[in-house]
Amino acid sequence: MIVKMGFHKIDNLKKIIIGDKLKKRPMTPSYIVFYILFLPDTWRILIGVIFSAVLSPLAAPPSMGISARILIYIMMATIGYSASGIPGRWISTMFKKLVLGDKLPK
Repeated sequence: MIVKMGFHKIDNLKKIIIGDKLKKRPMTPSYIVFYILFLPDTWRILIGVIFSAVLSPLAAPPSMGISARILIYIMMATIGYSASGIPGRWISTMFKKLVLGDKLPK
């Protein structure tokens, strides 16, 4: 069954599905910084890089070449990113509660 819809109905449908979040908040540098800090993936990446920086020197013997060391570092960072899903979400949630307090969206 084909339903004909006017353009205004399609625009309203897009607003319902996508939302008008950009119209509610202007894109300022502080908004972008806080948006990045509130993402769990930001914290997962940070934990992965720290995990890799600490453990890569222990996993790579001094006789390894630079390309092998880079490969070990990337592999360890990926493992750290994968293993830090729950801590990353927890840190993000706690940071939101700390910064936003009662204004936390539900």
